[in-house]
Amino acid sequence: MISKNTWLRMSVRGGLLAGLATVAWHTQDLRAAEAQSAPAAYQDTGRSFEERAADLVSRMTLEEKAAQMQNAAPAIERLGVPAYDWWNEALHGVARAGGATVFPQAIGMAATFDVPLMDQVSRTISDEARAKHHEAFRRGEHGRYQGLTFWSPNINIFRDPRWGRGQETYGEDPFLTARMGVSFVRGLQGDDPKYRKLDATAKHFAVHSGPEADRHHFDARPSTRDLYETYLPAFEALVKEGQVDAVMGAYNRVYGESASASQFLLRDVLRRDWGFKGYVVSDCWAIVDIWKNHKIVATREQAAALAVKNGTELECGEEYSTLPEAVRKGFIAEAEIDAALTRLFTARMRLGMFDPPEMVRWARIPASVNQSPEHDALSRKAAQASMVLLKNDGMLPLSRKLRRIAVVGPTADDTMALLGNYYGTPAAPVTVLQGIRDAAPQVEIIHARGVDLVEGREDPAATPLVEAQYLRPAAGSSERGLRGEYFRSIDLSGKPALVRVDAQIGFRWDRGSPTDNLMARGEAGPGQGVPSDNFSIRWSGQLLPPVSGSYRIEAAANDGYRLYLDGRLLLDHWQSSDRLRADSVSVELEAGRAYDVKMEYYDGERDAGVRLAWNMPGAKPPFEEAVEAARGSDAVVFVGGLTGDVEGEEMTVNYPGFAGGDRTDMRLPSTQQKLLEALHATGKPVVLVLTTGSALAVDWAKQNLPAILVAWYPGQRGGNAVADVLFGDANPAGRLPVTFYKADEKLPAFDDYAMKGRTYRYFDGEPLYAFGHGLSYTRFAYSDLELDHRSTVTTQTVRATVKVRNSGDRAGDEVVQLYLRPKHPQRERARKELRGFQRVTLQPGEERTLTFAFTPQADLRYYDDQAKAYAVDPGDYEVQVGASSADIRLTRPFTVKTR
Repeated sequence: MISKNTWLRMSVRGGLLAGLATVAWHTQDLRAAEAQSAPAAYQDTGRSFEERAADLVSRMTLEEKAAQMQNAAPAIERLGVPAYDWWNEALHGVARAGGATVFPQAIGMAATFDVPLMDQVSRTISDEARAKHHEAFRRGEHGRYQGLTFWSPNINIFRDPRWGRGQETYGEDPFLTARMGVSFVRGLQGDDPKYRKLDATAKHFAVHSGPEADRHHFDARPSTRDLYETYLPAFEALVKEGQVDAVMGAYNRVYGESASASQFLLRDVLRRDWGFKGYVVSDCWAIVDIWKNHKIVATREQAAALAVKNGTELECGEEYSTLPEAVRKGFIAEAEIDAALTRLFTARMRLGMFDPPEMVRWARIPASVNQSPEHDALSRKAAQASMVLLKNDGMLPLSRKLRRIAVVGPTADDTMALLGNYYGTPAAPVTVLQGIRDAAPQVEIIHARGVDLVEGREDPAATPLVEAQYLRPAAGSSERGLRGEYFRSIDLSGKPALVRVDAQIGFRWDRGSPTDNLMARGEAGPGQGVPSDNFSIRWSGQLLPPVSGSYRIEAAANDGYRLYLDGRLLLDHWQSSDRLRADSVSVELEAGRAYDVKMEYYDGERDAGVRLAWNMPGAKPPFEEAVEAARGSDAVVFVGGLTGDVEGEEMTVNYPGFAGGDRTDMRLPSTQQKLLEALHATGKPVVLVLTTGSALAVDWAKQNLPAILVAWYPGQRGGNAVADVLFGDANPAGRLPVTFYKADEKLPAFDDYAMKGRTYRYFDGEPLYAFGHGLSYTRFAYSDLELDHRSTVTTQTVRATVKVRNSGDRAGDEVVQLYLRPKHPQRERARKELRGFQRVTLQPGEERTLTFAFTPQADLRYYDDQAKAYAVDPGDYEVQVGASSADIRLTRPFTVKTR
């Protein structure tokens, strides 16, 4: 325990005031503390976190308590409680908090089948999160996306490829999801015996996987077998094994109860059955749904009371502001609010928020870790590991002796194809086009976008940016680009915080600041930063057209922009927009003449981005340009698929094949399919690189193209990683964490939560590509599968050993997968289930013996509806070991006995 005087000295010298401990003492608080013989119980670091939290809560008014149970909790100055926003995201890197290292999207991390790699990635994410938090508090900032409580990972089961948010998950298998999820939680929360590094949050509990349009009113009613055998196991693993500190409820109902106010889910299963000791947070504005959409109760007060009584301590939203009135009306007792809030403050104290920084190990992580070279290298390594080679008829690896390669397709040079959703702002994202150019500088690389991503979507990224060679910041200047003046105001007022020359106007800062990465790279110094919201920029200089003729000049931005040419206003959209909005104008320009150009831009809230682009006179139609590029090349790399602009969370998207963020068609969008077929018709070999967060039915490509590579949304170094695989600098070993179905496969109804006919565990048809599938540039041989017990009881551990040898001529990774299958099932159950996997690196000719362990009680269980408990059927089973769920190399039978 530290003494009162030591405590006060630390406060005075600035340790606490600096924000690292997040307690801001005022003069009167110091005087009051000096007058007491001992600090208040909640200030006493010798007491338990629970004791301190209870004492602090006891000193609050009812209104203060209610305010602290909402995500944007205000300061309570008289108690030294600072403002705190619980809302933070870190799905595959610290998200929405400015510059941060961006790793492959969660579905891509799942494709690595590499738990040790996930351990590294999650520890790296938590390092950056801690460093960013402390930097924010040093600046006196307490806003959203600056805290220590992170609403990741998403461990819902990706049961249907049409779900737009499936990209956020670890795929369709409960075992793989649990292994990756526990690793992620372990990395975020740290290993300190006293202080948590961060709080991770298992979401969305439970039975939540689309459709997005129905999530606010849908009632999911799976069989209890499906609930306990598919939808709950990963959550159970994260609670019991991962000790996850938070669980987020879902929007939808489950068996008639709101998932965010469910006695069954939150009180019976989560706390009673699993012994969960942490706190539950609602999904954002899910408490509103309880009365407004689900109509379970009639009023806000009743909804808030029901949620708290049934176990949701924290609301993302504002309905809990009605809790004082709910107490007065008798819907809930203040003691129940006290208990819930004590859990929340216990969590904050365990994160070290109310202790001196010298006591908190994690407070010493320096800001320099954020986007460090080591983290950048890890992002590239993770992206390499996530690449799944679906098909290769010998075309890959590509030779660097090729004369010319055409890189074609709508996502080849699109940074959004790297990011997916819930992402941060990378310092220097590398697109696939740039990655290929970097990997083969001696090869001529021709780029042609060819088509829009989907039919009916005019993508601003389709128009080429005005390049630096056609811009200068002032008459007579030898520099190239435009003079940019960055303002801390929304209306270009005041003195610019930063003035610099920008080579092009082509930026996508999303929810970060334009100066985050400039400051990280040393291109902007102290005092030159601008905020993430409510800023403006003016670019000015001269435009130098290379040829005479009619130019189509295009401007696009999230929020407002104005474009002037020679003092004439050409485009004027000085108003907010929730998406990147583009407009264009045709103008006649003369070669050799310099035109004064000025573009003004402002960002209000959230997403920020701006572009200045043009089409020169005589430009060929994009489709024709792409086909011509293919004809003149030795090989074609087509980069297409999807981006987070068309698949994601509850989006205002309505194009052919897409609806509200979900997909209505599993095939490659028609715009891309037509171009792909035209490229193939040129006779040149075509490699298909897919950017996607979900399965695509690429039947035609499988039949007609020599090579297919799935890149997912591969993160900031994704372009390098794709090129590494294409040219053989990295040997692919990723595996599919989801089944790829054929285009004509009739799947069960999207809103049917029964598992029958879904995923490799219950699908009886022939997939296009099976769960666990992925090829290599080398070959692996399996031998000598042995079990230490051919007959066992339910509680006995069985060990399986198998030899794996690299029988090829180059080093590579193999993902060895172990499945268990009932030979004569006594009831309807999964056909087989993944119960072990190991990713191993082997040199040519190297052999290794791998060991797997399983226990029938844990790994062969089913849910008995009558007994309302898990059970194991005695009988005959089979161990299967192989390279995918369909590529089984060796099997061994075994028997489970009751005794």
